[in-house]
Amino acid sequence: MVILLEPKQKQILKRERVMGIIIKGEIERVNGKELSYIEFVDRYMEKNKPVVLTGLMDHWRAHTDWVILHSQPNFQFFSTHFGASKVQVADCDTREFTDQKREEMLVSDFIARCLLQEEASAVQCNNETCSSNGASVSVPYLKDWHFVKEYPEYVAYETPRFFCDDWLNLYLDNFKIHIDSDTQQPNEEICCSDYRFVYIGVKGSWTPLHADVFRSYSWSSNVCGKKKWLFLDPSQNMKNCVYNIFDEVSNSKFPGFSKAIWLECTQDAGEIIFVPSGWYHQVHNLEDTISINHNWFNAYNLSWVWNLLVRDYNEAKDYIEDIKDICDDFEGLCQRNLAANTGMNFYDFFTFMSYFTLANLVLLRYINRRYGSATGSSSTIAQHLSMNLGCLRKTASEMKHVRALEGNNNCVVDIIKAFEDPRFSKLCMHVGRTYAMVHEQSHLASDFESSTMTDLVDFNDSKSYTSQIYTPEDLIQFIDNAVAEEEPSVLRVT
Repeated sequence: MVILLEPKQKQILKRERVMGIIIKGEIERVNGKELSYIEFVDRYMEKNKPVVLTGLMDHWRAHTDWVILHSQPNFQFFSTHFGASKVQVADCDTREFTDQKREEMLVSDFIARCLLQEEASAVQCNNETCSSNGASVSVPYLKDWHFVKEYPEYVAYETPRFFCDDWLNLYLDNFKIHIDSDTQQPNEEICCSDYRFVYIGVKGSWTPLHADVFRSYSWSSNVCGKKKWLFLDPSQNMKNCVYNIFDEVSNSKFPGFSKAIWLECTQDAGEIIFVPSGWYHQVHNLEDTISINHNWFNAYNLSWVWNLLVRDYNEAKDYIEDIKDICDDFEGLCQRNLAANTGMNFYDFFTFMSYFTLANLVLLRYINRRYGSATGSSSTIAQHLSMNLGCLRKTASEMKHVRALEGNNNCVVDIIKAFEDPRFSKLCMHVGRTYAMVHEQSHLASDFESSTMTDLVDFNDSKSYTSQIYTPEDLIQFIDNAVAEEEPSVLRVT
């Protein structure tokens, strides 16, 4: 395969060949303005296939405020307007366990470090021996900045509609991820308020090989700069994760690594890359780069999240098996360890599922009651909601199969109390507006903008609304009873 690359890229590709990495194929590029939502779902999201989308970022405020001439980051703007924010900065030259060493600092201090690093690089390039006479400066990379949560009034960008069916962040805008107060650790990065991030990295900064949190989808947009991505699809089963694919990799520790087939992609400014569930990737900034990144999941990849939780639960359980006989609450300890290591546990995930089941059912019934269950422009949204319920039921069945939460005596969701909870009301409205937007049904968007929970719910039309949900079996029964009361609306189980 012949690829024309810039000098820096040639160095990287040459090293790949030296290390025996096999690159076959690139990521498809598509003009996002010419792609419908249904086409994106059918061709990429449902098939779990990566794609680069162009033409979707031109109107973003970030393009005006965050970038100066020649597509360079406007470091001074960040220092002036957001300099007091505390952020996590990775030292790209120092490994700490399975990630890069991080430290907390002010944005203004990070910008100063970036400028110092660039100054050192300039000295290095001007020196005849291509080396600086001073001490080397580590390469800083600002990661996982919760910019949207910190500056909600500053609308830097608009999430493309392909990525708006985002159950994770819709949920976290209204509820905490952990239902057990003992697992609330606000100072820990994994117990965060959302999964919407800004990244700022100088040339040479990078992210080690990894698959995304919760095995979620992610989308990453380059406001400015250029990135090189290397992808490994999940079918190649990377059980143990390599830190840096350009290092010497042990065949005994990572069997089959030398035969792995990689895809590569160079992402330019103004392009958005969709990263599907379970795809391992390593990313290098070829220029000073600012990117916006979201992690999210929905009905299409809910099973990926559950499968990861089961795998990590079994590993956590096996690790402390020797204290089982002397532990008063061994299962509780396993669940707390799971929450600490993975970001949520079975109870958190099941609570999340229960609220989304209820929200989808409320919206489906409202649409069927107001517009009819089989015809009309709203039928596309009704079909989407029915598909969601089918996927939720399927995942609940998988939870029941492994006896997750079996015998749980604590009510996870009380339906009537949920209807009285303003957080759930807000979640329903947001989910409704999301589907009205992605399916381009403006009349429904207006409905959900002005509706209250009393408008959405007819408390006389269903006995199932008196339910309390404790276990996956309860949730399955709740879905079955509710759907049985509907007219010909079809529950699609995928």
